[in-house]
Amino acid sequence: MVANSLAQRLGLLEGSELLATALTHSSFAAENSVESNERLEFLGDAVVDLAITDAIIRRYPELHQGTGSLTRSKVVNEASLADAARRLDLGEYVVLGRGELKSLGAERSSLLADAFEAVVAAVYLERGYDVAADFVLEHLGDALETAAASPDELDPKSQLRQWCEARAGALPSYEVVADGPSHAANFSAVVFLDGAEVGRGTGRSKKQAEAAAAANALESLSA
Repeated sequence: MVANSLAQRLGLLEGSELLATALTHSSFAAENSVESNERLEFLGDAVVDLAITDAIIRRYPELHQGTGSLTRSKVVNEASLADAARRLDLGEYVVLGRGELKSLGAERSSLLADAFEAVVAAVYLERGYDVAADFVLEHLGDALETAAASPDELDPKSQLRQWCEARAGALPSYEVVADGPSHAANFSAVVFLDGAEVGRGTGRSKKQAEAAAAANALESLSA
């Protein structure tokens, strides 16, 4: 199996069924009557969150609850998780249904972020929390260090609001829709200014999707 090379890199058993499930997208699962990675993704999300929160508490005692939460949000988000997945080449290993293959789903950040969390869950279930936490910090540690260095930096939504107030004299508004089962929903957000669309974004939560849309709007409006 191609995934065996990835299993070796992760220190998992050859032919790991957990890893195989972690790499099975729901589109493939539906077409082949097998289990998808959605449940593992759900578990992995919690493991990633705990590992990063624990690292913040232990490594950065100067951060209080507010700045700690903001620091975590800069690390545990679709963009960071997708970047980690790309560094692991997870897009080459994820198995997709026919429709997702045609639409190049393996390149989509939301899919890659989900796959990374599912892989974290596979590591956790097969090798335990300590190994899984080390794995998370190995791949998100640089992002954490960068975020902790400037914890008070405004989030994208706040930056966009200030930009709009100063230059447009109006406030942005958001529309968010959810897709998928409630325990593993993906959110898509569109941000409007004076009724005109200025940005789009996706995320694992409404907050993440709105932040991604705001960041996209800032990039477009500042171009």
